[in-house]
Parts: sequence; C-alpha cells; structure tokens
Amino acid sequence: MMLRTLCRTGGALLQRAQKTTPKFWTTPAQQRWMSSLPMNTVVLFVPQQEAWVVERMGRFHRILEPGLNFLIPILDRIRYVQSLKEIVIDVPEQSAVSLDNVTLQIDGVLYLRILDPFKASYGVEEPEYAVTQLAQTTMRSELGKLTLDKVFRERESLNFNIVQSINQASDEWGIRCLRYEIKDIHIPPRIKESMQMQVEAERKKRATVLESEGTRESAINVAEGRKQAQILASEAERAEQINRAAGEAQSILAKAEAKAKAVTILSDALAEQNGNAAASLSVAEQYVSAFSKLAKETNTVLLPSRAGDISGMVTQAMTIYSTLAKQSPKVESGTSEAEEERKRAEPASPSAWPQ
Repeated sequence: MMLRTLCRTGGALLQRAQKTTPKFWTTPAQQRWMSSLPMNTVVLFVPQQEAWVVERMGRFHRILEPGLNFLIPILDRIRYVQSLKEIVIDVPEQSAVSLDNVTLQIDGVLYLRILDPFKASYGVEEPEYAVTQLAQTTMRSELGKLTLDKVFRERESLNFNIVQSINQASDEWGIRCLRYEIKDIHIPPRIKESMQMQVEAERKKRATVLESEGTRESAINVAEGRKQAQILASEAERAEQINRAAGEAQSILAKAEAKAKAVTILSDALAEQNGNAAASLSVAEQYVSAFSKLAKETNTVLLPSRAGDISGMVTQAMTIYSTLAKQSPKVESGTSEAEEERKRAEPASPSAWPQ
C-alpha cells in the first residue's frame, strides 16, 4: 500500500515536472536555461538522449541514464540536464579582415554534440556560448590568413580549419564540433564593383584571346591549304611533263622506226628492175611539189636559171644519185638508214644544177 501511494505520488510529480521542462535555448542568445530543473521525486524517468547530472550534498554523484532511476530525497539533487542530440547554433554575423585588408561580414552555422556530460557541466560555464565565441574568434583568425579571392575558392578548407581549431579547445569541455558552414559573406559595395569590373575585364581578355586564336588558326589553315595546293599542282605539272616527255620519246621512236622501214622498202625498191625510173618519178613529184611552195612562206626566192626544164632537173638528180651509189654501193655500218634516206630525198643545191 505504501509502495502504491509512493508510485502515484511520483507519477504526479513527474507529470508536473514534464509540464515545467526547461528550455535549453532562448530565442535571441540561444543559451541554456539553468532554472526549472526536474525535482527529486524519488522515482524519476529520464528521457532518451538526455543526461541528468546528480549531485549528492553538493558534490557530483552520478549521471542518470535514460529510463527508470531512483534518488534519495533531500540528499540528491538534479544539478544539470544535458541533451545528447546534435545541437545547431547560429553564429551571429561578425566582421573580419582578410589578408589583403578587405573587411568582410560573415555569419555561419555550427553543429555540436555533447560527448561527456560531466565535462560539459563542470568544465566550462555555459559551454554552448563558449563554443560560439570560440567559433567567431577562430573564423576571424582563419580569414586573416587568406586573401579575398581565396576566401571564395577555399571555402571548404576554411570550414575544415575552423572545425579543427574549435575541437582542439572544446575537447576539455566534452563537446565535439561536427561541422561548420559559412552561410553568407558580405562584401563592401566598392569592393563588389571592383570585382565585377575585374570579372568583366577577365571575360573580355578571354574573348580577345579566343578571337586571336581563331584568327591564327584560320590563317594557319589557309596557309596550309595553299601549301598543299601548290604541292599538288607541282606534282601534277611534274607528272604532266613526264607523261609529255614519254609521249614525245615514243613519238620520235615511232617516227624513226617508220622512217627506217620506209628507207628499207625504198632501198629494196631501187634494187629491183626499173627502180631508177621509179626514183626519177619520185624526184619529179618532189620537185613539182617544192616548186609549187615557192614564194608562199617568204618573199626571198632563189630560182635556177632553167626552172622550167623538169627533165634536166630529173636527169641531174639521177646523175647525183648514180654517182653516190657508185661511191658507196652499200651503206656503211656507221651511217643510219634514216640519214641515208634524208640525203637521198634532199634536192641538189642550186650550184650543182646545170646552167
């Protein structure tokens, strides 16, 4: 009966205590509220992810674990209540000077977690406030090591350095800084204008460089095209000259062979019966043909004294032929047949004509 009454009394006091559960943060400063702690009702139920620090007669006694716990009235007192959840702290905006003497306004967000409730309760007064101040001073110190351009480029490394610096000091407080994020970076208006001008100049520079590179590539392509065209044209001309020379050589060879055959046939014909008569007829035809071409190509004409005496001309030509035939009845080996035919076909010089 006594135990039942005690449980009912403890339950009522627990409900009252839950209604007056303290808030750990105030809205403006986000600091712990040290008043309205849970009262010692002998039987206590500690919520999950909370640690209640108990003092016995003013001295640290133990930390209550989540669940059912029993305390001795009057002797035991709940001195601190620590939340083991991840805590988010909004770091107020502050001014910092960069390495190149630019004043910046920076604010951030800090994520904490209490690892040791004993150190968080007895290691420092208002640990969250202390960590917030440490984050602000560390952020100013880290920003002083960087120039304005590097602040934007190395934002991630800046956050990492701030977390490392905070954890070195907060280990004695039982608090672990999980991460730090910079929310906004406010730059003075004049610096912002100069940065915009710098960006515009950089973009114009890139455009000019790209345009010049395009012009250079175009000129190189045009020159390369002309070079290839000239090479191809020279190769085509060379092939044409080779083909033309080969054709001329074949033509000369074919003419020489044809003339040699003609001379052979002519010599065979002269050796036969009535060959002299045929030769006389051929000479007469050539004479008439040559005489008909006189005065067509030039104004200077050299005529024999007996131009109309065709029989005399033929007789003279045959006499010259007979004389040459007697002197060299057979063509010497060193003289070509084509040369012999040329000599035979040439008319006698005017000095040899009969007067």
